[in-house]
Amino acid sequence: MDIYQKALKLHSENRGKIEVKSKVRVRNREELSLAYSPGVAEPCREIAKDRDKAYEYTARGNQVAVVSSGTAVLGLGDIGPEAALPVMEGKAVLFKEFANVDAFPLCVGSREVDEIVQFVKLLEPTFAGINLEDISAPKCFEIEKKLKEETNMAVFHDDQHGTAVVVLAAVINALKLVDKKLEEIKIIVNGAGAAATAVSKLLLDAGAKNLIINDKIGILNKNNLEQYDPLRQKLIERTNPQNLSGGLEEAVANADLFIGLSVGNILKAEMVKKMAAEPLVFAMANPTPEIKPELALEAGAAVIATGRSDYPNQINNVLAFPGIFRGALDLRAVEISEEMKIAAAEAIASLVGDKLDYEYIIPDSFDQRVVPAVAFAVAKSAVENNLAGLEISEQEIKEKIAKSLN
Repeated sequence: MDIYQKALKLHSENRGKIEVKSKVRVRNREELSLAYSPGVAEPCREIAKDRDKAYEYTARGNQVAVVSSGTAVLGLGDIGPEAALPVMEGKAVLFKEFANVDAFPLCVGSREVDEIVQFVKLLEPTFAGINLEDISAPKCFEIEKKLKEETNMAVFHDDQHGTAVVVLAAVINALKLVDKKLEEIKIIVNGAGAAATAVSKLLLDAGAKNLIINDKIGILNKNNLEQYDPLRQKLIERTNPQNLSGGLEEAVANADLFIGLSVGNILKAEMVKKMAAEPLVFAMANPTPEIKPELALEAGAAVIATGRSDYPNQINNVLAFPGIFRGALDLRAVEISEEMKIAAAEAIASLVGDKLDYEYIIPDSFDQRVVPAVAFAVAKSAVENNLAGLEISEQEIKEKIAKSLN
């Protein structure tokens, strides 16, 4: 059987991929009385007096809701909430397997921003974190913005920020190989969707100065601003300092870094040849990259990264979101900030160390050092930026994370 047939068999035989398991045993009257009535009344009374006690007496502090409308699922597009459920179950599996976070898939039968926001807001007594997933742009931006403003949960849209964090980590290390600095290079981001927007913003926040975005209508520039939606207008304020116009061919000329979050086979070998010396090519469209890695290398690319597991340097979100949520949950963070994301990227990049190579710019997805390192960096940043609900020392952070992961 091929991979799709095997996956279908796995899902069918197991009736999905997740289940709820009890942490305590109920085998006799005493155990029943402790887990439920009458014993359960005492933690209820304690929480009623101090709502923060929910972190002590319930699983709330380790619970994340994976919320999706099913409007932008993987490469499948708008397939609806029911069809999105296998993906959300898969996300819950990754949360548990990589970071011991209990995640629950919640596919919402609405496409309306305000309805989804209200639904998620009502979950706050139960969940400490919200992972938004596979919600189409621009609604995903609006939903995330409102939830961050109106709740104290750690809200994270993985399609945007998970990608951005791993890209930044890869860029940090790739630049070391070619001896270039982020603030000095010319960067081209091809695409202006959710992931491309987040990648662009995080690179700018990390120090990039010359970043240009190209999408299907060409290079985003200050000419005829009224042709752009409000989201693109905001991006233009921080990008394309020379106000270049044209399309991808004009954009990539003399560029040091190409980041593709668009469609397959759009970057031609001739374009790569016109980039700066030792160019970096991150062709992340799936399943077909913007350029075949072999062609990019032949054209002179120094480092190639893709979204695929069958090539070196896979940009995989699983390097980011489990550790980010582990750190945020353990410190009771009320937000996942840009500083926390940059800290996560730097932590991922640091794990490569002396093994840095043109085909090894980021750790393997199964590197067991990743989640603890990312969680610690995120938790430490939360404390430093007054976003943590706990004030504890660095040693206590390490001990708390280690305990959570066991």
